[in-house]
Amino acid sequence: MTLIKLQNVHKSYYLANGEEIPVLRGVDLEIHKNEFVAIMGESGGGKSTLMNILGCLHPLSSGAYFFEGKDIGHVKDDFTLAFIRNKKMGFIFQQFNLISKLSALKNVALPAFYADTEKHIREARAQELLTSVGLGERSHHKPSELSGGQQQRVSIARSLVNDPEIILADEPTGALDSQTGAEILKLFSEFKARGKTVIMITHDAKVANMAERIIFMKDGRVLDPNYKLPYV
Repeated sequence: MTLIKLQNVHKSYYLANGEEIPVLRGVDLEIHKNEFVAIMGESGGGKSTLMNILGCLHPLSSGAYFFEGKDIGHVKDDFTLAFIRNKKMGFIFQQFNLISKLSALKNVALPAFYADTEKHIREARAQELLTSVGLGERSHHKPSELSGGQQQRVSIARSLVNDPEIILADEPTGALDSQTGAEILKLFSEFKARGKTVIMITHDAKVANMAERIIFMKDGRVLDPNYKLPYV
């Protein structure tokens, strides 16, 4: 089943003087439900911009973006886009993006708060998820009291609190040591086993090789949607 379909997607940004900076140049792509895919390519090739469009964080300039069969590429209603992001998608970032004043539990529960989930339900769910990533006993610790790997586990738990259809991960192991990174990738494989779709940006060939399929980008285009690594 096709979960995401992009047709001839272009994205440009504009400088203050009006100069156009094209980033995506006619991207065609399909991602199926319950796939684990990695997006690779050179810096400046458009990977992060593509992820922002997939996550409904940036509008596309032209083309079509079908999510669950509906064209959402040109939806301008902020409420609708926020609903899609909050209910359908979970985000994991390289820099964790945790709120320093909040405990791990409160950080994980935050997306459920914005989804108007009752407090006792969202906090019970947050505790359950922290336990599932090995941090059940550290739920009341703040980010400064956790290691980098533990903070990434908190961000992963946060991405799952609303039971999203799709996980979008931008360099999720980039700030971690190799052992912790391997543990994070194991969690991604477990997500897939639960029926989730995982889309991950990475520069690391070994990390990419953990995915079922590698999408290779260059100069704002998908050069190969089924890329085979020359080495690992």
